[in-house]
Amino acid sequence: MAMTHDALRIMLVDDHETVREGLRLLIDRQPDMTVVAEGSTGDDAIRAGRRDDIDLVVMDLSMPGSSGLLAARALRDRRPAMKVVVLTRHADQTYLHELLRAGVAAYVLKQSPQTELLHAIRAAAGGGQHIDSALTRHVAAPFVSRSRARSGVPTVTERELAVLRFSAQGYSNKEIAQRLDVVVKTVEVHKANGMRKLHLNGRIDLLKFALLQGWLGDAYQDDTPGLAGPLG
Repeated sequence: MAMTHDALRIMLVDDHETVREGLRLLIDRQPDMTVVAEGSTGDDAIRAGRRDDIDLVVMDLSMPGSSGLLAARALRDRRPAMKVVVLTRHADQTYLHELLRAGVAAYVLKQSPQTELLHAIRAAAGGGQHIDSALTRHVAAPFVSRSRARSGVPTVTERELAVLRFSAQGYSNKEIAQRLDVVVKTVEVHKANGMRKLHLNGRIDLLKFALLQGWLGDAYQDDTPGLAGPLG
């Protein structure tokens, strides 16, 4: 398949050569992405942060040398703009939460369909975040339970929801202000008010809420997001 001129440049990092070969075949068939480098250790992934010809790293979690978590933290510190997609067999919330804190853009299970990985890569490249759909139900469950225990519907404004959605998708306060044509301070106030009204304690709770609303992995539309699920 012909590759576009501005195709996403991807590095594969996995200690199993057969896995990398399969991923390369899959990715190179896509017109909007191409594999430009490979590695087999977490240290190889960290070194990707020194290169300016790599846009995104797809890496395993358990590898020789530095782990995927350590590599993700190192890449976040060394090159924050680089997107990291974790591809692993570990369907574990603890791993997921720590990796989200480390700035990982997507978390995909190796046992999921190939389309899950491709969707995650495109979401990450577009500035969004993606969590494997097989994990979504389990990750959001504790938040759903707390939500159902509350009475009434939170009186969140449309602008507060818009700010929360942008924030969950990885946009900075400055970028949100530019998109909504307001000053940064206004964005900060809307975000704080929305978090307080929805009883969200930090970024992990915001991501869980975003999962329930279906905000992650999709480009923001001009229409303001409404509440869905148990809070709607």
